[in-house]
Amino acid sequence: MTPDDPTPAMPAAGHQAEAAHDPIALFNAWFAEARQSEPNDANAMTLATADASGAPSARMVLLKDVDARGFVFYTNTESRKGGELIANPRAALMFHWKSLRRAVRVEGAVERVSDAEADEYFRSRPRDSRIGAWASDQSRPMGGRFDLEKRVAIFAAKYAIGEVPRPPHWTGFRVLARRIEFWRDRPFRLHERIVYHRQADGNPGWRTERLYP
Repeated sequence: MTPDDPTPAMPAAGHQAEAAHDPIALFNAWFAEARQSEPNDANAMTLATADASGAPSARMVLLKDVDARGFVFYTNTESRKGGELIANPRAALMFHWKSLRRAVRVEGAVERVSDAEADEYFRSRPRDSRIGAWASDQSRPMGGRFDLEKRVAIFAAKYAIGEVPRPPHWTGFRVLARRIEFWRDRPFRLHERIVYHRQADGNPGWRTERLYP
């Protein structure tokens, strides 16, 4: 940690110090500071997926939860990303916090969250967002804006009274991190990079290594 950089530092060099460090705790420390410094959406992240043939695609989504199990976001399973995640359940995430000159990359397999988790998060969304989840045929061709507005009106009328249920095609996905890389800007492009690799099954903890910039 330096006077001009109050964010929690990378672990000190040395195998023991690095192996004992928890990358989720480090991510949460960085994320907390990003929430204070980023002007918009500190939880925004690039989500990269690939279809069954291996062709990649990427888009921005919002992180909604993170814990020792992984990184969670929500989407329409009938969207392009939903279809790709079902066909090829692996993904990569990228956080870039420009105000802090930091980035985090996450890679791993993907699983759906439980119905209970999806229901709980869906209930926490604004009512109009819950209506929108029913109205939008996400990623599919739309004739014009009026088509969407018409569908919003139809579902707003349908669920005018009582709770708006979660659509069966709307749920969350959890990226089960196997690799997490932390990047920090340094002068003369001699950036700092440290990678955490989750140990193989039966061997808890993380293995770490430093990379040339």
